[in-house]
Formats: sequence, structure tokens, C-alpha cells
Amino acid sequence: MLKNMQLFVEVAKAKSFRKAGEHLGIPNATVSRRISELEKDVGLRLFTRTTRQVDLTDAGRTYFEDCERIIEDAQLAHQALMDIHTKPKGLIRISMPVDFSNVFLSKLLVDFSLKYPEIHFDLDLTPASANVVGDDVDVAIRMRQPTEQNVIAKKIATMGAELYASPTYLKIKGTPRTPKDLLKHTCLRMRNGPWVLQRIDGSKQVDIPVVGQYVVNNVGYLRNLALLDQGIFFTAEKMIAAELKSRALVRVLPNWAMQDVSIYLLTGTRLLPSKVRMLVDYLTKHLQVAVSG
Repeated sequence: MLKNMQLFVEVAKAKSFRKAGEHLGIPNATVSRRISELEKDVGLRLFTRTTRQVDLTDAGRTYFEDCERIIEDAQLAHQALMDIHTKPKGLIRISMPVDFSNVFLSKLLVDFSLKYPEIHFDLDLTPASANVVGDDVDVAIRMRQPTEQNVIAKKIATMGAELYASPTYLKIKGTPRTPKDLLKHTCLRMRNGPWVLQRIDGSKQVDIPVVGQYVVNNVGYLRNLALLDQGIFFTAEKMIAAELKSRALVRVLPNWAMQDVSIYLLTGTRLLPSKVRMLVDYLTKHLQVAVSG
């Protein structure tokens, strides 16, 4: 029955018995017979047939979702068994945010590569977000809730973020005492929208509609603007450890922090080659420790 379910999924995707048969190397008559057998087994009509194409019935659409998941799970189980006998090797293409990767991912990837020396990496650290479905990318790391369609998104870590500015800026503009004071300041932002701040004891949360001259998609550039006395920005403490040590940047509103930043790992499918799956498992296990430790 599993083979007929797999055939049913292929027909549903192709909307054609002939095209599904060509893809699987099965005669059209065999496809038709096996789909009829499946419909008899489940006791429901799964397709409406016309001279040009076949379409799913309401029952067929429900059955398709279940069948697709069952077949993918079976393929994953089979792949896991095959991986036991093979040593992972080959190329993994990763899209990553540049500053976050420099601080948190470089060491993890080096440790992973030492463990699996036959795996190689093609790393894309450009500002534009590559698409794991349409672009030539196996894995993407994102610092926000993904909006892409048809991707598998897994939250693998959360990172705290605080407010910082240069002492010179604060001397000129004054030091904020409450979150509302940020409305009087130049705020350096990653995107438009209010800043969500919460007391470090968790007792209160506020949304502040901050404004400023710059909206930038790179935290390193925001850090440079802050070092040039251009305003207040937020980031993780580890991202600016050297600047904090030298007092080039200082904490603002120390009793408050920004809402945690969620870190997502994206793939185009759950059915991953062993090399990619091992990297996903490795980052899932170790990234939160690297971010928090």
C-alpha cells in the first residue's frame, strides 16, 4: 500500500497519470490501475479525471497531506539507516549573517569540519538573504522569524540583546533614564518598527516607537555608527566585547533589555542528505551554548 501511496502523491503533484508514470518509469495503464486499487482500498474517490488533467477531490487533498508526510518519514528512516554505512562527505552551502557568523559560527564550523574532514563549505555572507528553495543553498541561518514560503524553519537558539552607545554621544545628548527617554534620542535600527524592551526582572514590557536617521541590515555597520557618536543601538554583549572592554561603547538603560532575538535554521526540505542533517543536528546542539555561554 505504501508504494501506491507514493504513486498517488506523484500523480497529485503532476496532475497527470502520464507525467507521474514517466517520472517513475511506470506505464500509464499501470498508474491508472494502481490508483484505482488505492481508491478501492480507502473507499473514497481521490481524483476527478478530465481529458486534460486529474485534480484532487476534497478527500484526496486531505489524504495527500497525510501521505506526503508518511512517505517523507519513511524516506528519512531509510536515509538514516543508509547513513550508518557511509561517511558523510561533499559540499554544504550555507547562507549566514556576517557579523553573527564571525562571532558565534566560525568556531562551531571549524570544530565540525575537524570532526568531518571530508565535508567542505561554501559560505554566503552577503547582506541579501538567499532562498533555500530557489537559490543554490542547503542551509540558511536567520536572525528573525522567516517569512519565506515552503521552507522548514527550526528555532535553534535565542540571544539576548541590550542597548549601547558611545560615551561621547551620551555626554552630548544625555543619558536615557527610562525607555520613554529613547523617544528623544537618535536610535540606530535594523528595521522600522517599535523597540520592545523588558525589565531584566521580567516585571514589565514596553513598546517604544523609536526614530533615527539610519535603518541598516548589518549590525556591524550600526556598531560603527555608534562608535562615531551617531546614536543608540542594540546588540548582544559578545558582539561588541572589545568595544565594551575599552569603554568605546557603554550600556544604556542597564535595568532593561531588548526582547530576545530568535535564531532560525532554514532548509528547503526535511529530507536532508546525511552531511546536511549532521550539520543541522550539530548546530542545534551547540549554538545555544555558544550564544549564551
